[in-house]
Amino acid sequence: MLLQDEVARRDQRKFDTLLRQAHFRNHKTLEDFAFDRLPNLNRSLVHDLATGRYLQEQAPVLIVGPCGTGKSHLAQALGHCAIRQGMDVLFITQGDLVGSLHAARATGGFDRRFRQLAKVTLLIIDDFGLKPMRPPHDEDFHDLIAERYERVSTMLTSNLDFAEWGDVFPANRMLGVATLDRLRHGAYRLILEGDSFRAPRPLPESPKNTIAKGAKNTHS
Repeated sequence: MLLQDEVARRDQRKFDTLLRQAHFRNHKTLEDFAFDRLPNLNRSLVHDLATGRYLQEQAPVLIVGPCGTGKSHLAQALGHCAIRQGMDVLFITQGDLVGSLHAARATGGFDRRFRQLAKVTLLIIDDFGLKPMRPPHDEDFHDLIAERYERVSTMLTSNLDFAEWGDVFPANRMLGVATLDRLRHGAYRLILEGDSFRAPRPLPESPKNTIAKGAKNTHS
């Protein structure tokens, strides 16, 4: 029993460390994902991805859909599944990713930061294409994807349709073609279609309207 308790404690400690290092925005899991709001989502593919088979295949995962349809939630949930399987995961936006490489170059730590990003088992890049990339950001991004290609898995979320991804590289279209070719090769694709989950709260009725309604009902 003591040995079992010690093993359980170590497993929990490892899980907590991996979860902390992943830098998820929130605690998102598949258990609390609103599948019922996305009737066209390929659920069987989602559950297959949850098994982590794509990680053994070193395959990319591409998740696209309009704003607010749950792309980041789903990506983090799949990342959570990978952590449960003992994999190291990093969740980061495209902007923060290229920004961190740029900052590292300015302080002489580019090679170290690049190696960290290149070797993580599952790199989840959120909000791909939200802003176009220009030199040297587009070059750094390409080099990172090329280094990870067929070695470890990369997951991207994007508001853009797949056909629009080339627009993310306006300064060097050929560089974009080479980058996207690696990302698309053997990739699993998930398309989320539906209304935004981020619905605003209904506006409260103004006192004037309430009085008017009350007066009308009284008159009736």
